[in-house]
Amino acid sequence: RISLQYRLTPPCSSSCLLPFQIARQREKQTTEKMFPFFSRGKNKTFKPIKTHKKEKRKKLSDYAKATLGSGNMRSAVVLPKGEDLNEWLAVNTVDFFNEISLLYGTITDFCTPDNCPVMNAGSQYEYLWADGVKIKKPIKCNAPEYVDHLMTWVEGQLNDESIFPLQLGTPFPKNFLQIVKTIFKRLFRVYAHIYHSHFKKIIGLGAEAHLNTCFKHFIYFVHEFKLISTVEQEPLKELIDALMGKKESEKKSSK
Repeated sequence: RISLQYRLTPPCSSSCLLPFQIARQREKQTTEKMFPFFSRGKNKTFKPIKTHKKEKRKKLSDYAKATLGSGNMRSAVVLPKGEDLNEWLAVNTVDFFNEISLLYGTITDFCTPDNCPVMNAGSQYEYLWADGVKIKKPIKCNAPEYVDHLMTWVEGQLNDESIFPLQLGTPFPKNFLQIVKTIFKRLFRVYAHIYHSHFKKIIGLGAEAHLNTCFKHFIYFVHEFKLISTVEQEPLKELIDALMGKKESEKKSSK
């Protein structure tokens, strides 16, 4: 059973900053607080952090971080009024990729072929890898190999301008939502593996609150836009219910 240790990051006290400045300050403070070794120059990500090359997406990303910093998780994932859904999905896909790359980077010393010979989420769920292009038939991988395949594949999707267009006026592909759903489904598996196989190590690093906050944000976004099926969420169902307050609401409704 996963031990849930979740708490919100304290709000920033600086009232003289613009929203995007507050967001960046909070992001820096949160990282240094939850991962103190980052400030000592030992930070690493599994894949290089991707930046938003389109000005509009930079602004949307800043808006999302500023809203998230307010502590209202639900409002942080809702499509901002007047904004394009595909742009909102694109921005958040990149940001969640960066977040998971950072989180997985903290446990790469522990997630090794010897420690994790199978890519799984507990004893009941095992993941096989196939991308439909280079690897068409699903193959069994150890966890670090699987995550490398997965993150490299996602990175390729994000770099493909026919999928994530950068030029003004270039439309998103008609199947963009389906591509985003596949990306989120696969990113979820990294979270599932971290929670089931490395949560004790995360606690030892003092990073459990940050992990829980990141995953809560991720799952709220997933539920807002129905990006992952309930079947795919089963490995972390108990945790998801707790983070979203479903158990409490069910208890109240049954009274």
